Amino acid sequence: MGWWVDLDMSNLVNEFDEITRWPKKQSDKQFIIEFLSTKFEFGAKYSEKDVNVIINRFHLFNDMALLRRELISRKYLSRTDDGSEYWKIK
Repeated sequence: MGWWVDLDMSNLVNEFDEITRWPKKQSDKQFIIEFLSTKFEFGAKYSEKDVNVIINRFHLFNDMALLRRELISRKYLSRTDDGSEYWKIK
């Protein structure tokens, strides 16, 4: 179990550190993106395929594109203009 247990987010993240659903509340969405961002390392460069593999490992609702877009729009990941390389910024 992860650090999120103390925040009572077990309705969003299961005991295997998998995101079970995309929430409706903005604060819960922010939590999910912060949680997912911990799966990426500062200083590492990722291909889009690598990012997708990580996202798929940690969610169950089959929408990696949504999560990838959210990581970028909330400024947790950045990428090159052509999307060939990603990196963690927050």
